[in-house]
Amino acid sequence: MGYVKFDRNNMSNLEVSLSKEMLRTNRRGAYHASTILNCNTRKYHGLLVVPNSFADEHSSVLLSSFDETVIQHGAEFNLAVHKYQDGTVAPNGHKYIREFDIDTIPKILYRVGGVILSKELIFAANSNRVLIRYTLLDAHSPTTLRFRPILAFRSTKELTSENNAINWNFKEVENGIMMNLYEGYPELYMQFSSPVTWSHMPVWYKGFLYERELERGHACTEDLPNPGYFECNIKKGQSIIFAAGDAPVSPKELDDIFEKNIEQRTPRNNFTNCLINAADQFYLQKNNDKHYLLAGYPWFGIRARDQFINLTACTFGIGKPERFDKIFNTAWPAIHHFMKTGEGDKDIIGIEAPDTLLWVITSIQDYMKWRGIDETRSKFGERVREMIRYLMDSRHPMMRRMENGLLYTISKDRSPITWMNSKIDGHSIVDRQGYIVEFNALWYNALCFCRELFDITDDTYTHLIEKVAESFVRVFVNEHNYLFDYVCEGRSQDWNVRPNMIFATGLKYSPLSRDMQRAVLDITTKELLTPKGLRSLSPKSPDYKGYCNGTLRERAYASVQGAVWPWLMYPYLSAYLKLFKHSGISFVERLLISFEDELTLHGIGTISEMYDGTPPFVGRSGISYAGSVSAILRIQNRLNDYYMEEDLMNIQR
Repeated sequence: MGYVKFDRNNMSNLEVSLSKEMLRTNRRGAYHASTILNCNTRKYHGLLVVPNSFADEHSSVLLSSFDETVIQHGAEFNLAVHKYQDGTVAPNGHKYIREFDIDTIPKILYRVGGVILSKELIFAANSNRVLIRYTLLDAHSPTTLRFRPILAFRSTKELTSENNAINWNFKEVENGIMMNLYEGYPELYMQFSSPVTWSHMPVWYKGFLYERELERGHACTEDLPNPGYFECNIKKGQSIIFAAGDAPVSPKELDDIFEKNIEQRTPRNNFTNCLINAADQFYLQKNNDKHYLLAGYPWFGIRARDQFINLTACTFGIGKPERFDKIFNTAWPAIHHFMKTGEGDKDIIGIEAPDTLLWVITSIQDYMKWRGIDETRSKFGERVREMIRYLMDSRHPMMRRMENGLLYTISKDRSPITWMNSKIDGHSIVDRQGYIVEFNALWYNALCFCRELFDITDDTYTHLIEKVAESFVRVFVNEHNYLFDYVCEGRSQDWNVRPNMIFATGLKYSPLSRDMQRAVLDITTKELLTPKGLRSLSPKSPDYKGYCNGTLRERAYASVQGAVWPWLMYPYLSAYLKLFKHSGISFVERLLISFEDELTLHGIGTISEMYDGTPPFVGRSGISYAGSVSAILRIQNRLNDYYMEEDLMNIQR
């Protein structure tokens, strides 16, 4: 039995099955995403979604879905599931599903009378191509399969409706056809491993409903074109493979392509392997020489802060350390260019954010854990020096080093400058300006790391570090023994209990005494900790909103006023292990259990971006978020270090 598996009862219950989403990518920007029923509930869902620089900066949904029909004795049994704007669900293919298994690749088993049909899906690793293998496991009568492609040819940000601009023409290719509905979009090749017949019968299917868009307050219905259908006869024991891509393929190669892609997959047969697969999917390679980490799926781009927070976990943490250098070396010219000119980057969003360089330095510090101090100094030492000097000289357009040694950050237009960047009507929901607690915790950590990297004994540098530590305590520690979230000159301090103070405890170097670190950890545990991460605001605050649902405004507000963020679990649990060491292991292990449960609740095999701050802590927003996945991977790596230490001590005894 597979590690992630759903039986007939799960699959036939629409309330359950339509809440579970599945994602597959090819590490080149293309992906397949839908629910486990293959009933699309988001405008971002599609069987084949590919990058399209010709239309706009967003990806394009080419093939929305591929509807199957089993035909015996003239009777048709439709296996597809769609939901329409009047609430109708049709066809009702979920009634024929017996089980869904996602161990190595997604596999659905259908039973229609005496027919047992398996459907296996895989996304090709080196091309923008999705493949589906249908195998007739049992049948007592002649069986025909009919396949009806539901096309889209639109941006993931848009919806379409019936129109006269569509180009219904098709071109025959080997065992299939090619179509391109609108100018500026890639061609779509639909081919089979065996000969099929094509019946060209263009029609519009109207009123598809996307429930997740409805919940989010967005446009949620559209019309989609169906140009006709493929048909073939199939015998018991026979398999046929369907391939959809933006380039043709030789049908003779489809069996080998399918099998080779299976061999390359890490089975999702345990918690760690699920996380490794999820982390691997954030890797993005452009034009063979540009390498990045996406912040998540399905709508996130390449974000500088996220990329460097997650870099070691999504490279070293999944056994692919070579990617660290590739991603870092792609980003460094943009970082260096910003430090010289103040200009951002067209590919990496947020290079100009005031905390980006601090996260870059932290990623190099993490690199040292894997490669040692000598290699880190040799490869990245001068870059660390350059970034430290840049920040010390107050050259960042939004941040300056004050006389007290701390970093003070102001955006001229009062736009968001931290990770808590949600806005309503163009204004920050949480206007974090001035002395920002995690910025200065990162700053102190960066200065100490630089001293360690170069073994600096200079009295002036040591005095600066001591000055920063003293100033940090004086500015941020309040009378109730926790930290202000930010302190802005001319304005009162922010007394809200927020999770950002945990970085002053969770980072390797802390400006706080051990007792103060314990106090910060205690209040974080009491007011912010949940089984899914840390709340963005204490429930004791009058501004707290525990549920991240409702309108766009309500969701934006809740995201920084109560939503739970799993990515913050890493600094929290790091702090816990730092303070309690081996005695804290059992506590950390217990907290990880809820994340193992999560692998079957929202994004299958992965972890969502955020959760409600109030039980039952429902997953919200992006179905797969790099920060969430990498946080748990990093904690597991920390635990592995402790396990190794325990094994060594046992041997020595």
